[in-house]
Amino acid sequence: MATVDDLRRLSLALPGAHEVTYKGDPWFNVGKKTFALHLLGRGRAILKLDKGHQELLFEIRPETFQKCKVATAYWSYVDLGGLDEAELADLVLEAWTGIVPKKISRPVLEAAKAAARP
Repeated sequence: MATVDDLRRLSLALPGAHEVTYKGDPWFNVGKKTFALHLLGRGRAILKLDKGHQELLFEIRPETFQKCKVATAYWSYVDLGGLDEAELADLVLEAWTGIVPKKISRPVLEAAKAAARP
């Protein structure tokens, strides 16, 4: 089961990521852009996932992933108890990749793919 400590560690390991606190909750940003946050006391996070991927997750795993309306779009409420650390790592990387320039995300993604190869 993934925890807020896992979310924090995985988020802050990414280039340019830092933590800010908003209304007592930890938010993980690059610059002023947020890619993940945790709702303390509620056991769930909000992640900015790829639209197509999150729609699939809403459909096949509704107990873990629900829609979170943000302005005119949707992000994903994620029940951390429904994830293991490896899945959370993939989701945090996906969320981070969506807000940083490709020249920054490309080497990180290539390194992650290389590390996953047997």
